[in-house]
Amino acid sequence: MARYTGPACKLCRREGKKLFLKGDRCYTSKCALERRSYAPGQHGQNRKKTTEYGLQLRAKQSARRYYGMSEGQFHKYFLMAERKDGVTGTNLLQLCESRLDNVVYTAGFASSRAQARQLVNHSHFTVNGKKVNIPSYLLKAGDVVAVKESDRTTDEFKTLVEANAGRPVPQWLDSNKDAMEAKVVKLPDREEIATPVEEHLIVEFYSR
Repeated sequence: MARYTGPACKLCRREGKKLFLKGDRCYTSKCALERRSYAPGQHGQNRKKTTEYGLQLRAKQSARRYYGMSEGQFHKYFLMAERKDGVTGTNLLQLCESRLDNVVYTAGFASSRAQARQLVNHSHFTVNGKKVNIPSYLLKAGDVVAVKESDRTTDEFKTLVEANAGRPVPQWLDSNKDAMEAKVVKLPDREEIATPVEEHLIVEFYSR
């Protein structure tokens, strides 16, 4: 399935929660969900009660859209999580969190995951000193993500880092804003993942 390129705010309204797809705008009164909290479309305000399947589907769609993945990518991660030891739902979220684009965003080098994905695609970041331009690249404990050396003095990245300086960074990441690099200390525990997702519903959805 092709990547969604329509209005990002429509996705938040469809899921009924903020997915923080537009960076700073999501924290202001301009957020579409603040002004219109119902689902988009002609019948958005008259939707019927959601079924059990509907709850599972919405949980899966929310997580997929939160991390900016296609259905194929997300299902692939679920199969990987299922094969790993431990709790499948937690494994799935760990895989999503360890994506390069997510780490770039979480470390404070981008205002949204969409922006982080674009910056990675344009080869602005390195992993352990080597250029990586694949947003879905999975990081592991000990990996160091850094802004490419030639980009660290540009106004673009200085502005980005300053704009996101106040955003908290989880303990599983060691982010050095001055050096414009972040180290993955370990894979996150479930309580360290702030994603507003009910992963058990996702497991139930794919296990039907």
